[in-house]
Amino acid sequence: MRIKPIRTTRDYEAALRSIESLMTAKRNTPEGDQLDVLVTLVEAYEAKHFPLDLPDPVEAIKFVMEQRHLTVKDLVPFIGQPNRIYEVLNHKRPLTMVMAWKLHRGLGIPAESLIKQAA
Repeated sequence: MRIKPIRTTRDYEAALRSIESLMTAKRNTPEGDQLDVLVTLVEAYEAKHFPLDLPDPVEAIKFVMEQRHLTVKDLVPFIGQPNRIYEVLNHKRPLTMVMAWKLHRGLGIPAESLIKQAA
């Protein structure tokens, strides 16, 4: 197994090709171990060179609502009364830390997304 750091675009592309050829490798085999190491290296390279921007807090809430078919009524335990929920969803009222914490704990929305400052 010859693995080296990913420093350039060429290294990155070579690692992706290697990963592609190892996708059917079984766990706990030399090929499976090589795949695990390469994936870790690629993830680190991508995190540094292609960072994903977190969504706006309201967009994160709306996404979860859409994915789980939630209504405003379903958000009452996390945000408060419907009028407050509509204010939050329309960017008229910011999320408080208590709201963010409840949404994170109750719906699993990443806290980082909920506390992101609006642009």
